[in-house]
Amino acid sequence: MRTGALVFLLSLAAWPARAQQLAGPFPPEDVAKQIIQEVAAGQFDRVEARYTAEMSARLPAGALAKVWGNALELEGSFDSVVSAETMGKVQGFDVVLVVCKFDKALVDVQMALAPDGRLGGIHFGMHRQPEPPWTPPPYARPDAFTEEPLTLVNSKYELPGTLSLPKGNGPFPGVVLLADSGPHDEDETVGPNKPLKDVAWGLASHGIVVFRYTKRTAKYGAQSSADPAKLTVEDETISDAHAAITLLAKQKNVDGRRIFLVGHSLGAYLAPRIATGDPQIAGIGMMAANTRPLEQLMVDAWHYVLQHESAPTPEEQKQATALEEAAKKIESPDLKLGDTVDLLSGPMPASYWLDLRNYQPIAAAQALKIPILILQGGRDFQVPTTNFEEWKAALERDRNVTLKLYPALNHLFVPGTGVSLPQEYDKPGHVDEQVIDDMAAWIGAGGERPHLVQPH
Repeated sequence: MRTGALVFLLSLAAWPARAQQLAGPFPPEDVAKQIIQEVAAGQFDRVEARYTAEMSARLPAGALAKVWGNALELEGSFDSVVSAETMGKVQGFDVVLVVCKFDKALVDVQMALAPDGRLGGIHFGMHRQPEPPWTPPPYARPDAFTEEPLTLVNSKYELPGTLSLPKGNGPFPGVVLLADSGPHDEDETVGPNKPLKDVAWGLASHGIVVFRYTKRTAKYGAQSSADPAKLTVEDETISDAHAAITLLAKQKNVDGRRIFLVGHSLGAYLAPRIATGDPQIAGIGMMAANTRPLEQLMVDAWHYVLQHESAPTPEEQKQATALEEAAKKIESPDLKLGDTVDLLSGPMPASYWLDLRNYQPIAAAQALKIPILILQGGRDFQVPTTNFEEWKAALERDRNVTLKLYPALNHLFVPGTGVSLPQEYDKPGHVDEQVIDDMAAWIGAGGERPHLVQPH
């Protein structure tokens, strides 16, 4: 199994995105390479001695050794550092990308380094090859709209975003897009694919204003919460979603009475919770929305991929067991604030999972009176169709709910054939045009369309 699949499926870690490059008084690349050499030599105590106070609080002693051990089991023995590059500066930390060569693959290690060389964050992930330039989907009409930068300001957090604005005087309906779990950019870039940019350009071509923005966890990393040990989905997604709705409603030529929220995967899962008690939201669109807890989805997705691997290795089987143990800890009544849960992508605070423990997305959706659109890809192995069937069983009689299944689409709503696997995300594609057409028609009609359950 490729590291890329592991990270895409399991990473909820928060890490800075590319920022404007600023030089520090020390060569951060040299410090980062030295840290890798210390880790490779098993000198974890020396690396832990470099931790900032916040880093020490959220990453207990021994956790780094476990993460390194996971990398060795998945990718074979460590060979060398291929390159080290300072990507920019975020909140006073130099963000350094170190590309490491292992027997089986290249692995990217991101570090956040203070000016005095202290380590404020470290994250292991898939090696990202330079991607081919994104090309617009055939259904987009760039001559029908313009795009301009729009920064979302929510308390001390400033998130870069883009407003896609149809030409004309309006007023136009508006949509805020919410990304999946993980530190996503505004386009929800996955390999060569940019599903949220597809949606934005597609809807803007239909006369709908769209606002998309970089997730807080992508820009601010561990500082996405006032207390990193208490990170929740309120910090990751919910608070910024409310602020984005308010911001979009204030834009010129936007009809403030027709502001919709459209989420993908985690964004869809949380959409009913976000809409509860927010009168600004006229309706919610949910793409690949899960009904089951996230930890169960992760275990099931891992087993699905192993089942379809030609020859799963003993190390991969061991990782499956470790993930099962993590899920048990997440669901344990003994889990408490201050604890951490070791996922394959690294430790996460228990606060995140405790916050979601009592969330019932179906019940939250049933309590809403606004229009709801639920869309599902039939080839989605991350949020399989069993979730869609549960939505359908609970809501198909409600006149404010529209459900639609697209048998040929995967988790990114990109068409394909056969068994869907993570490798499919490495192939360029676009959100299917029928999804865009259905969503645009639903939004254009204010969500007040006849109830519909039909395949495509």
